[in-house]
Amino acid sequence: MRYSILSLLKNSLSGHQNWKPAWREPEPKVHYDVVIVGGGHGLATAYYLAKEHNITSVAVLEKGWLGSGNIGRNTTIVRSNYMLPENNPFYEWSMKLWENFEQDLNFNAMISQRGVLNLCHSDAQYDAFARRGNAMRIDGVDAVLLDAQGVRKLYPFFDFDNARFPIRGGLLQPRGGTVRHDAVAWAYARGADARGVDIIQNCEVIGIRTDNGKVVGVDTTRGFVGCRKLGLAAAGNSSKVAAMAGLRLPIESHVMQAFVSEGLKPLIDGVVTFGAGHFYVSQSDKGGLVFGGDIDGYNSYARRGNLAMVEHVIEAGVAMIPALARVRVLRSWGGIVDMSMDGSPIIDKTDIEGLYLNAGWCYGGFKATPASGWCFAHTIARNEPHKLNAAFRLDRFRRGYTIDEKGVGATPNLH
Repeated sequence: MRYSILSLLKNSLSGHQNWKPAWREPEPKVHYDVVIVGGGHGLATAYYLAKEHNITSVAVLEKGWLGSGNIGRNTTIVRSNYMLPENNPFYEWSMKLWENFEQDLNFNAMISQRGVLNLCHSDAQYDAFARRGNAMRIDGVDAVLLDAQGVRKLYPFFDFDNARFPIRGGLLQPRGGTVRHDAVAWAYARGADARGVDIIQNCEVIGIRTDNGKVVGVDTTRGFVGCRKLGLAAAGNSSKVAAMAGLRLPIESHVMQAFVSEGLKPLIDGVVTFGAGHFYVSQSDKGGLVFGGDIDGYNSYARRGNLAMVEHVIEAGVAMIPALARVRVLRSWGGIVDMSMDGSPIIDKTDIEGLYLNAGWCYGGFKATPASGWCFAHTIARNEPHKLNAAFRLDRFRRGYTIDEKGVGATPNLH
């Protein structure tokens, strides 16, 4: 069923009793051409495998319900304000896919291109943002460098004269913004299902079977599922899943907390990041401020954080906007992020025939969902990377071709 104003009017006449389920609930088949583990980037991969490559014998295995993983545990921000030539084209392609997302998938994902503003607090940081903006413009990405007065026109209530962190200006990407995270999972699930993909919820992978160096299938809590090709897109659990095939990945898993405040009148029009600490904030349609910051500094597969990081994030927010000190936080949640050694992702085939890897997304997993799925689908279908993900090879750490966007080296928690 195609969603439209006509279908809405038609179903309203029957009391909305005749809507069809958005996707099927099939039982796992004995064998598929492609099995994908993970219901975030995995759903996007399945959709583009069917749409772009006409591969429909595909199953997406999600250990919980759709939206229960990192795809539904983030702060909904999308942007492409990177600097390095390996990252800029990739994330800009993701932005372009976001801009056509609702039309392509016939689903309202509440995409709001309200702008993303990164604040700077010193002359050196202002110069660095000028360089980043120039790099973005060279790659065709929109970028506007603002001075302090330009920022003040947008957000007059910021603490511009903070003794430690005076605001000198900022780098604005007007096309950045937010997208409803749950809707992204639902849209890709609906689109993939309509093209014949099986979406298997509550189906945890507990083993990967290989034969003479070639993938033959996976053991799950719902039985064995055979396949010719296996794509791993398990986000924070990538290390655990890859270990089932004997792979040790160059990533660490950390919990990242996010928060939402009580509902407020319209306060923050766009997305703003603090330049003197890791803090980012936007306002939801319900009025709550959605914000987050650094990952917790220890390795963990648990979705609960500690109070020290709560204090750290809120301190940074109050330093940027003193009025936040009077705002109540309603709830928080945690997602498990797979931090790579250089802060950039991995999309590649492995040394095991038929096994493909999508991991190491650090802080950037949600905004990359469309391009990640698109490139991963190409890599699986063609057995070679697309030029957009050719730099995201698994062996780049051994070869010395790291993509260190932040320049902090092999220290995952600093990325």
